[in-house]
Amino acid sequence: MSVRKLHDAPWLTSGPSGQVLALLNGNGEEARAVGGAVRNALMKLPVGEIDIATTAVPDEVIRRAKAAHIKSVPTGIEHGTVTLVVDGAPFEITTLREDVETFGRKAKVAFGRDWKRDAERRDFTMNGLSASIDGVVHDHVGGLSDLDARRVRFIGDPDRRIAEDYLRILRFFRIHAAYGAGAPDREGYLASIRGRDGLAGISAERIRMELLKLLVADGAFAAVDAMVDAGLMLRIVGGVTYKGPFAAMIAIEQALGQKPDAVLRLGALGVAVTEDARRLAQKLRLSNDETKALDSMGHRWWRLKGMDESHARRRLYRLGETRYRNRMMLAWARAGREADSEAWKALVTLPERWTPPVFPLRAADFMARGIAKGPALGHVLALAEDAWLALDFPMEVDVLTVIADQTIARFKHDHQL
Repeated sequence: MSVRKLHDAPWLTSGPSGQVLALLNGNGEEARAVGGAVRNALMKLPVGEIDIATTAVPDEVIRRAKAAHIKSVPTGIEHGTVTLVVDGAPFEITTLREDVETFGRKAKVAFGRDWKRDAERRDFTMNGLSASIDGVVHDHVGGLSDLDARRVRFIGDPDRRIAEDYLRILRFFRIHAAYGAGAPDREGYLASIRGRDGLAGISAERIRMELLKLLVADGAFAAVDAMVDAGLMLRIVGGVTYKGPFAAMIAIEQALGQKPDAVLRLGALGVAVTEDARRLAQKLRLSNDETKALDSMGHRWWRLKGMDESHARRRLYRLGETRYRNRMMLAWARAGREADSEAWKALVTLPERWTPPVFPLRAADFMARGIAKGPALGHVLALAEDAWLALDFPMEVDVLTVIADQTIARFKHDHQL
């Protein structure tokens, strides 16, 4: 077992996490930070959620929390997990475990006090690291050398790890995209291919969560490329994977200085028409907002190709800023080699230079001209708005008067009034 020490991890001894670790250490028990927090701290990356493992059984965790006036929630007590909430921050506390029987996520476990055996039941070596309150990093599974090499490797037999939870196939590629380098570990890659049929039994919600995280990772394209070659993406998205537009969307975000957007990237990866958006929504159980975003992106995006700024302003007016930008970015990503980057950039950034005005004519303007309330009034307003857009958003009173009068005349002529 190799040992290393964290020298810049104040969260081990201070703040809410330090309070929890101090609470669970001592009087014959030990607690350590485990998994992603330790991995990220060693890689000098931001530390998010801090998970904690302990030798104390759940009842003892709850007893200590109660004595310290800390809220405890038995979120998975049958598997040894209790959530403690300190200053509004939740911490997942799990008693050391070892598998008695393994059958996916419903494995039977026994509580233990052996840190090595607990580490050996985790997924990847770099996630099997733990750090005690003094900053010492404990490595029972070869995680430090893999971390240094940025190699994402399953702990023990990859086929067994995957059979315990087939979502680990997707996690393998997601963790590699975020923290790995080079090609995916060969043994893990081949095991993922052998186990890919097991993805059919994983809930869409869990797959969605992992996929959206993967799509915004630094190594997203290489990971997706490897997954396509492994025959995994078809099972996950249920249709064609467009690697070219996906790579282009990543480049476009970077050119615009935008943060990675999972829904934009999913649209580039899987949406060519609105039917694709509906399939993805069903396959991945996307939220209503995500579904609407993809559906809007796929709606006749090809009409934006070669659009001048006057037409672009009309699209921006009709769609609103977010839908306009998303659809325009998909059109740019799918433009391929014909893309004029500067022209597309000007179109995408139009909302930064121009804000659509409010349509100045109102129902009262047409009621004063003899149009009664009802469907006819709505129809006249729509006709007038179309004419206003065609004239490039004029605001002068005399021009608006002409638009209103001509709209009334056209309506009466069309309806023989």
